[in-house]
Amino acid sequence: MPLALFDLDNTLLAGDSDYAWGEFLVHENKVDPDHYARMNEQFYEDYQLGKLDIFEYLRFALAPLAALEPLELVALHRKFMDEVVSKMWLPAAEVLVEKHRAAGDRLMVISATNRFIVEPICHRFGISEIIATEPEQIDGRYTGRVVGVPSYQQGKVTRLQQWLEASGETLAGSSFYSDSINDLPLLKVVARAVAVNPDELLLAEANKRAWPVLDLRSA
Repeated sequence: MPLALFDLDNTLLAGDSDYAWGEFLVHENKVDPDHYARMNEQFYEDYQLGKLDIFEYLRFALAPLAALEPLELVALHRKFMDEVVSKMWLPAAEVLVEKHRAAGDRLMVISATNRFIVEPICHRFGISEIIATEPEQIDGRYTGRVVGVPSYQQGKVTRLQQWLEASGETLAGSSFYSDSINDLPLLKVVARAVAVNPDELLLAEANKRAWPVLDLRSA
C-alpha cells in the first residue's frame, strides 16, 4: 500500500490550526491576551520564514495545555472545531483524501502541530495514522514539555523513518502534499512531492524541481 502523506495546516486546511488555537485561547480569555497574541504572531512569522526555534515555540505553545484542566481542554477543543476549524474546511481537500483512499493508499497526516490540536481534525478527515509533535502527559495532564523529536523540518523525516522501521513500510510509491518550505526535507525524499497552495519559497523550489503545484482553495 503506497503511503499518501499530507501536511495539515494550510494544506488540507485553509489556515493554520496551531496559530488559530492561540488566537482562540486569547478570544476565550484563557491566556494573557496582549502577551500571548503578540508572541503567537511573532512565532508564526518565524515559521513562515523557515526560521522558527521549535523548542522555544513549544515552551510557549504547550504551556496553556499544562495550565488548563483536562476536561476543560476537551470542551475548548470541541468549541474550537465548531467555531474555527469548520471555517478552514476545504471540500477539495476531502476529495483529494478520498481519491487516495479509493486507490488503496495508506493515509497519514504528518504535522509539526501538536497531537492535541491535530488529532480530532485528522479524525474528521477519516485519517487515524498521525505523526505530530507529542506533548508529554503524566497522570492524564499535560506537563508543557514535549516527548521525543518534534515533527518539524528534518524532524518530520526522522519521525517518519522511525515509523517506517517500526511498521515495515517503505516510501516506494509514496506521495507528500505540503504548502510550506519547512517541509522541504520530507518533500525531497518521497517518490512524488506535490506543493499545495505553496508559500513563495516552496513555489520557487517546486518550479525548479518540476513538482506539481495544486490549488485546493479555488477548486
